[in-house]
Amino acid sequence: QVQLVESGGGLVQAGGSLRLSCTASGLRFSSNDMGWYRQAPGKQRELVAATTISGTTTYATSVQGRFTISRDNAKNTVYVQMDGLKPEDTAVYYCNAASGTSPGRTVYWGQGTQVTVSS
Repeated sequence: QVQLVESGGGLVQAGGSLRLSCTASGLRFSSNDMGWYRQAPGKQRELVAATTISGTTTYATSVQGRFTISRDNAKNTVYVQMDGLKPEDTAVYYCNAASGTSPGRTVYWGQGTQVTVSS
């Protein structure tokens, strides 16, 4: 059974930092592209940052230069360091694992962790 367990969310003041962690089990972590998505109330889920199996990273324009994604294959864990947080970063953050090639990619999601940034 595949599980993605996120941690590290919470309440922080604007300008502060948080580091989210997502630990995977039940899958071959090193063979999965990993990503962080977020969903704010009334909005669609959006990609925040992603890292491929080769280590290539991608960021949403809104977080470029403030967030850093990294992965530790030995620990089956992906992180996102979030600095310079803004109230508009408030959302539920979800971990995502994806493998295979489109259109038949296998995708898993974590349960989400709340990040709230106060002004």
